[in-house]
Amino acid sequence: MIILAGSRIYLRELKFTDWTDVHAYASQESVCRFQAWGPNEEEQSQLFVKQAMEDAEQLPRTRYVFAIMERATEKMVGSGEFNIRSVTDKSGEIGYIVNPEYWGQGFATESAKLLVDFGFKEFQMHRIYATCDPRNVGSSKVLFKIGMTQEGRLRDAMLIKDGWRDSFVFSILEHEWNANSMASGG
Repeated sequence: MIILAGSRIYLRELKFTDWTDVHAYASQESVCRFQAWGPNEEEQSQLFVKQAMEDAEQLPRTRYVFAIMERATEKMVGSGEFNIRSVTDKSGEIGYIVNPEYWGQGFATESAKLLVDFGFKEFQMHRIYATCDPRNVGSSKVLFKIGMTQEGRLRDAMLIKDGWRDSFVFSILEHEWNANSMASGG
């Protein structure tokens, strides 16, 4: 089992019993308002975890889904993903979601940083990117905090419940990550 260690959290691969913690946030409208999915029924949360576990068995593996665990309480506060999007172009994508009970505490920022570090260290990516709805100010702030650059805006990039949504695109390149790592002593 892969574990990514941070100062206040760690990321570990999902196990089936995590579905109840996934459901605790994935069933809330505030969590999925900018997404094409949700709010989840129990079965949908179970299917998400099952699919993540099946994807972990694929060879070659391209999807890594982690539970975000708070060290102090050992509670699952959300989930994060790293996806290899192109082996040839050395490109990966991160995503994260945090239970609203834990919003504003820096868990998304620490998770996103761990996911980016994982992509560069383990897979020698050249570019790692993330997208978010322009209305999701909190997620944009997280991506800026971890050293990503906003590249642009994809118009009508995703169909969600209230219609087509745009997506901001953020990325960080390997040399930028290296410079950030050196500056922070990591």
